[in-house]
Amino acid sequence: MAYFFFTKDILQGKPIDVYQTQGGEQVARDFTYIDDVVKGCVGSLDTAERSTGSGGKKRKPAQLRVYNLGNTSPVPVGRLVSILESLLGKKAKKRVVGMPRNGDVPFTHANVSLAYRDFGYKPTTDLAAGLRKFVKWYSGYYGVETRVKKEIEEAGGLLEGSSA
Repeated sequence: MAYFFFTKDILQGKPIDVYQTQGGEQVARDFTYIDDVVKGCVGSLDTAERSTGSGGKKRKPAQLRVYNLGNTSPVPVGRLVSILESLLGKKAKKRVVGMPRNGDVPFTHANVSLAYRDFGYKPTTDLAAGLRKFVKWYSGYYGVETRVKKEIEEAGGLLEGSSA
């Protein structure tokens, strides 16, 4: 949800906190577009009977299974902010701060191998495309002007990805 709050604050001219590790490195996250998550949830619905029991000992089919539905492509948070700046047509007021020592990790990366094996899960929306769709939605829903909204209006609503 960082992208939602970043978008709101950038448009309002408020500073955003961009975390870095204690060693000064950029924090990276595995951002996943909602359509990919929904495809994964729907795909997982038919897997219950193929599940194994805990500890590898199959007594009977497990009714529940946990799948990781990430994007498998971690992106530095600074890159996410740069993409948002471009799509919004406005520079962010960045406040670079150190990560708290407890409660967060500097890097997240989804392992979707189980979801891929069981139902062919493979995310298809990269960060830039997902953020473009998000900014289009945000602009329309909140009635704010962004670079993306202006481009869509100028093209008569026919820009690539404008149907999402």
